[in-house]
Amino acid sequence: MNKLFDLTDKVVVITGASSGLGADAAVAFAESGAKVALLARRKEKLEEVKQNVLSSGGECIAVTCDVEDETSVKNAISEVLAHFGTIDVLINNAGIAVRGGVDTLTVENWDKALNTNLRGVFLVSKYVVPTMKAKKYGKIVNIASINAVIADKDHTFIRHSYNASKAGIHGLTVGMACSYAEYGITVNTVGPGFFESEMTAGTLFKSDTFLTNHNTQNPTSRPGRRGELNGTLLYLSSDASSYVQGQLILVDGGLTLI
Repeated sequence: MNKLFDLTDKVVVITGASSGLGADAAVAFAESGAKVALLARRKEKLEEVKQNVLSSGGECIAVTCDVEDETSVKNAISEVLAHFGTIDVLINNAGIAVRGGVDTLTVENWDKALNTNLRGVFLVSKYVVPTMKAKKYGKIVNIASINAVIADKDHTFIRHSYNASKAGIHGLTVGMACSYAEYGITVNTVGPGFFESEMTAGTLFKSDTFLTNHNTQNPTSRPGRRGELNGTLLYLSSDASSYVQGQLILVDGGLTLI
C-alpha cells in the first residue's frame, strides 16, 4: 500500500515556490523522497526555500522564472530538464490576488491577475506536458482557490479578477484532463480555503471582522494551518490518485458546505 504514495526520485516542479504554500509544499515533497525544482521570480527568496529543502535532506534546484513571460518559462523548464532529465509532477502554484470589482479594476490590474494566475498555468504546462506525453506519465496539480466557486459580499474583499482567474484554472484543468488522460497524465485542481500565507497575512488575517465571520461560518471554526494542504498535494502527485482525473478538491475546513 505504501508504494501507492511513493514519490522517491520523482522530479517535482513547483511554481510560486518562494513563499507560502508553495514553499511549504517543497519541503513536504523533499521529505517524501522527491527531487524538487523551485520556480519563482524572487531569487533571494528562492534560495532561502532551497536551503530549507536541502536541510530536510532533499535534492533541489532553484530557477528564476516569471510565469507571465513565455521566454522565461521556456528557459526555466529547459534548465530543469537539463539538470534532472525529466519532470514527473507539476504543481502550478504561482498566483496573486488583486482587489477590486469590475467597476473599479483597471485593465492593467485585471490583466496582471489573469496573466499570473491563468496564463501562467497555461505557459508552464505548455512546456512541461510534451515531456510527460513522451513518457506517458505525469501528474499536474493546478492550485486554484475556494474563490473559484464562492465569493464574499463584503466590499473590502471584492476580488473579481481573482474569482475569474481561479475559476478559469479549473476550466483549463478539465480540458487538459480530458485531452491528456490517454498519455497517462492526470490533471486535477486543488482549491485551498483561507490559509495564513504571505498573500493573506497583510489583508485577510489583519481583519478581526473577517476572521470572526470566517470562523463562525466554517465548520472547522478556524483557518487552515501551515502544512494542512500538503497531504492533498502529495496524494494527487502520487500513484494513489491514478484514477482521479479532472477533479476540484476543496481544502477549506468545510467552509464551502455552508
